[in-house]
Amino acid sequence: MTEEKKTVQIQSLLVGFSIIDLVARNGSPMKFNDIHHYTKITKSNLYKYLNTLTSLGVLHRDQESGLYSSGSTLIEYGMAAVNQEDVALKVTPYLEEINLLSKETTLLAVWSHDGPMIIKMIHSRAGLNLGGQVGTLLPIHSAGGKLFAAYKTGALFNDWKEKQTAGLSKEMKNQLDEDMNRIPLEGIAFARDALAPSVASAAIPVFNYEQTIIGAVIIVGFSDNIPLQTDEPLGRSLLEKSIEISRQFGYNPK
Repeated sequence: MTEEKKTVQIQSLLVGFSIIDLVARNGSPMKFNDIHHYTKITKSNLYKYLNTLTSLGVLHRDQESGLYSSGSTLIEYGMAAVNQEDVALKVTPYLEEINLLSKETTLLAVWSHDGPMIIKMIHSRAGLNLGGQVGTLLPIHSAGGKLFAAYKTGALFNDWKEKQTAGLSKEMKNQLDEDMNRIPLEGIAFARDALAPSVASAAIPVFNYEQTIIGAVIIVGFSDNIPLQTDEPLGRSLLEKSIEISRQFGYNPK
């Protein structure tokens, strides 16, 4: 019986990727000491790894706070993996307009293999981060999650929905179903307390020429500042922007 050969691996690459994985999955920028605590890499070696990763743009180090987060290169790789470079490029000017209009954090989310994922973010004027960060996966009960749940189909979506609703009560599932049935009629999704306590969100779809959802534009802020009905002024403005943005991808509302 021959012994199975082990796959040869480069240890330094494994260590470097473990740092990238930690920072990317943390959910918020990290201090050097926190990275050191979780990785157990010696400080002298960790400095070298972090300097290399930031020079490549895989990680970003804020000059004022010294905190580390996902870099532009890593984000570009992620967007290329989900084939969404064109979506982000075309939608960004509208994100900026909506950000100025609402004065709230504005996000662009697209569908990934693991569910709706934020690929672009413009913070509120107050500088508050209420909606996660680039790379954050949105839950089904958030406005963005509900939006995709209302329009998406297919095996990947069904698997995601099943996992997302597995722990919900019957009452919560019924409410989610009601929301999903209403969203295609109204063209907008709303949510409260889905991303954080006292935080609300509203999301509008981006459609392509096949009438397929390819993205979600989301505004996130404190509950008092986010519309929860379509007849509110900001809600009406968002509906208009949804059609305007979707036209960039060949969408023609019937």
